[in-house]
Amino acid sequence: VMEHSIKLDKAVPALLSGITCWVVYAYSQTDQQLVSHNLMEHVGEIAGILFFLMGAMTIVELIDLHDGFNVITDRISTTSKRSLLLIICIIAFFLSAILDNLTTAIVMASLSGKILTEREDRLLFAGMIVIAANAGGAWSPIGDVTTTMLWLGNQITAMGIIKKLLLPSLVCLAVPLMIVIRRSKGNVAPMKSSFNSKVTKTERNIIFYTGIIGLLFVPIFKTITHLPPFMGMLFSLGIIWAVSEYLHLKKATEVKEGVSIFKALQKIDLPSILFFLGILLAVGALQSFGTLKDLASLMNDAIGNNIIILTLIGLLSAIIDNVPLVAAVQGMYDLHQYPTDHFFWEYLAYCAGTGGSILIIGSAAGVAIMGIEKVPFFWYLKRISILALIGYLSGALVSVLINS
Repeated sequence: VMEHSIKLDKAVPALLSGITCWVVYAYSQTDQQLVSHNLMEHVGEIAGILFFLMGAMTIVELIDLHDGFNVITDRISTTSKRSLLLIICIIAFFLSAILDNLTTAIVMASLSGKILTEREDRLLFAGMIVIAANAGGAWSPIGDVTTTMLWLGNQITAMGIIKKLLLPSLVCLAVPLMIVIRRSKGNVAPMKSSFNSKVTKTERNIIFYTGIIGLLFVPIFKTITHLPPFMGMLFSLGIIWAVSEYLHLKKATEVKEGVSIFKALQKIDLPSILFFLGILLAVGALQSFGTLKDLASLMNDAIGNNIIILTLIGLLSAIIDNVPLVAAVQGMYDLHQYPTDHFFWEYLAYCAGTGGSILIIGSAAGVAIMGIEKVPFFWYLKRISILALIGYLSGALVSVLINS
């Protein structure tokens, strides 16, 4: 939470916390073989999540190196602010489900930054992109890190989460979007798209469509083979890697280096990967020690209503990162209590995925856009937070009604 205040990347306290928790757990147990067994069990689960994220990030970065996202942006020709906001939010919503909310937020913020000249318009669009990207990521197994964690943990299935959360997530975006569109007026200048001279238009299109098809193939791979999703992601990475190498086979070395998979690997967000590693290690230690089970019992005794508990967790994710929150809940409740595709897990995915939009620091997408567009914290709090809260509660109500 204090990452920006203390000028220290959040991966540092996460790693220190994760290792310290296991050291304390090891010293509290007499059976060191049990500690090692528990640690290796958790490391296996964590590795699957990290390999999945690294594969997805690399594919997205490779597409970006080839200007693949221009395939989408080149088709936007409107000059109306209302139409533009609607188009950008809809694209962000569905693109987030295919890629992830962080990548989508970066791509769409860069796009709107090229189109809009007025500072206030850029801030408003940036705020709505955060809401759209987070809402879009919540209903897809690969759209948000927390939803991916639940999918990898077998708490949800790909089709189950899509069927149950598509409508609530759409409502979460639609309600604030309708409010903002009514206030927006005027036109903007036509957009001028950039193009990487190192790649041809054909090469750009091949890499874009190969990457998107590869990402969409991951849930299909899991369904067919019953292997963990990271295997499908690494398979798709291997395919796009081979395609990219073949496309640039006869080019000069300096040209190939600028659009190679190795360049993409340099651009992936490794500090975030290490942050997830530290957090998940810490949560694994708390789970092995029994702390999370005790906390679950206390919450059940004090509140007793799972819908209220999960709704509050969603609100809390606006302040505390949603990754440790979801990891903690996964440790508190097992599949014997709530089997795969139970409403408990689906509602958790919605709350954790969309609740972070309430504050600009509440999600990875928000933090990224905060850096790109220099969005002031209190401007977002004043202009966007109440809209995000209304959308969050509206979608939550729809989700509960669907389940009823």
